[in-house]
Formats: sequence, structure tokens, C-alpha cells
Amino acid sequence: MAERGLKVGGYARFTSTDYPGELAAVVFVQGCPWRCGYCHNPHLQPRASEGLMPWQDVRTFLASRAGLLDAVVFSGGEPTLDPALEDAMREVKALGFKIGLHTAGIYPERLRSVLPLLDWVGLDIKTSFDAYDELTGVPGSAVAAQAAASLILASGVPYEFRTTVHPSLTTPAHLTALTRQIAGMGCTSYALQDFRSTGCRTQDVLNLGHPAALDDALVAQVKARFPQFILRKAE
Repeated sequence: MAERGLKVGGYARFTSTDYPGELAAVVFVQGCPWRCGYCHNPHLQPRASEGLMPWQDVRTFLASRAGLLDAVVFSGGEPTLDPALEDAMREVKALGFKIGLHTAGIYPERLRSVLPLLDWVGLDIKTSFDAYDELTGVPGSAVAAQAAASLILASGVPYEFRTTVHPSLTTPAHLTALTRQIAGMGCTSYALQDFRSTGCRTQDVLNLGHPAALDDALVAQVKARFPQFILRKAE
């Protein structure tokens, strides 16, 4: 059952940015097998068993916000890692909330199982597929990401694909290749977002210089490929 199995590393009581156009709470599911150097939630990477929040307590909080918030977003970590995710989503949906998901597409078959429950999904699509394994530190990650992207595009669920750009890790060449690839797959909604150092613990990444990767010419090139495009600059 979800209340025994869902491993919750934390939650945000209120956000207006994690589900487009809706007021939401965010549940951060513990655990992620990828090791992207610029990760801003590295404390959520280990599949810990201590220091977690009981799902029943989180669900009680969410029930108290029914009618006040529009949606609940499951984020991470990588929420599809948790076998209790589907049960938790069903419980939250029964409270009257819309369901959102933030995922990197690491487990395509688990994503397939929860897609019918989703009202919106954000896919973190990290770099050109030929550079994926180096960025994530895990062989085969590009195959998983491509499969997840295809599932989302075929599902009819509203979505956003988005790429976090660290200028020394995600180069203009990577972005050009990636955006051509996903536009060719049929992606119409895409966002570019600047790397933010908050939370990142990888000193080598923090020490790298930060030349402007998102120059106007590159942004214009990417924007032209997608009917819906958002640029999120670091503040």
C-alpha cells in the first residue's frame, strides 16, 4: 500500500510554478539512480529509509488543502522509482486534486502505468541523446529518456519538455542536436532553464566557469522549433 511504501523526502505546501496555471503542493519522492552533476536536489538521490516523512501524514496534510489548492505534483528524486507511486496518485486524485508529475523518464514502463492518472507531466530532457550517458553517469539512460518522451507524446497528456542548461556541460551543440531530435519526435512544448547553483553539491561543477550559454541567437534558434516555448533565466 502507498502509505507503507511511498518514501517521501519532503513536500512543498504551496507553489504557483510547478504546475502551469495551477496552485499546487509538491511531494518530493526519495531516490534517484542518475547522478547528474548539476542536480539541485542531491539529498533526494539516496533511496534512504531514515528521516523520511510518513506518507499517511503527507496525505492528511493534502486532504486539509482540498478545495484550496488545484493540484498535487509528484517530484523528486525520481518519483517513478517508487512502486507505491500509482497508489499514492490514486489516493490524491480521490481527494479531488489534479495530478502532476516531474520525471526524467528513467523508468518508461512505470511511467506508462501512471500516465492515465496524470493531468500534466514535465519531462526533464537533459541533453542530446548521444551525450546522455556521460551526463547522467548511467549507461542506457538515453534509451530510457527517448522511450519516455515517446510515451508522453503519444499519451495526449498535457506536457512540457525542459532542459536545464549548465554552460560547461550542456553546450550549444548539444542543445541544437537535442531540440532537433525532440521536435522531430513531435514535441511542441519546450522550455530552456538556466542552471542554478542552489543545492548543487558537486564542487567541480560549481568551479566551472559560467559563460552565457543561452545567448540570444541560440535561444531564437531553439524557439523557432516549438509552438510553445519558455525561457527561464536564472535570477
